[in-house]
Amino acid sequence: MPANANADSNAPTTTAAATETAATTATSPADDAPFRVEVIRSARRKRTVGAQLNGEVRTITVPSWMSRAEESHWVDTMSARFLRKRSADRIDLRDRATTLARRHDLGRPREITWADDMTSRWGSCTPGTRSIRISTRLAAFPAWVVDYVIVHELAHLDRSDHSAAFWKLVHRYPKAERAIGYLIAKSNDTDATD
Repeated sequence: MPANANADSNAPTTTAAATETAATTATSPADDAPFRVEVIRSARRKRTVGAQLNGEVRTITVPSWMSRAEESHWVDTMSARFLRKRSADRIDLRDRATTLARRHDLGRPREITWADDMTSRWGSCTPGTRSIRISTRLAAFPAWVVDYVIVHELAHLDRSDHSAAFWKLVHRYPKAERAIGYLIAKSNDTDATD
């Protein structure tokens, strides 16, 4: 998703405080993104980047020492995270898990949540606490793929390994093979689901 922190690198900045300056752009990070990006360069912020959405303005705060290229990278990164989160909000994980558990005769989790920090796996399950986490990266994928990952993690509530008995549970979901292929194509990693 291409995004520019400043459409024009010579765009004027305004002083928001003695230690902060802000540069605003009307460029959205994607055509489907209903927000503008405002970048605030902060002398108080030393290492981290922050972001929040206020109405239709996505405010991204970066350290004042950061180069324009790094700023642009972080605008892209933070905007992509927001869009994934927004996509995730359209799916009620608890409702989907309950429906899929009932439909495929699988255990029900005590808790199922979206995880923004899950970058190397599509989902995870902690059988001891009956907690499931699903990567927000999945939110933009087709519903049948999200459903497969939920079913995969629900199966881990009964079988924590990847034994034949585990895969028998997973394959109660009729689109399991198709979803596995889809995820392999997206990740190039056959172990990315656990």
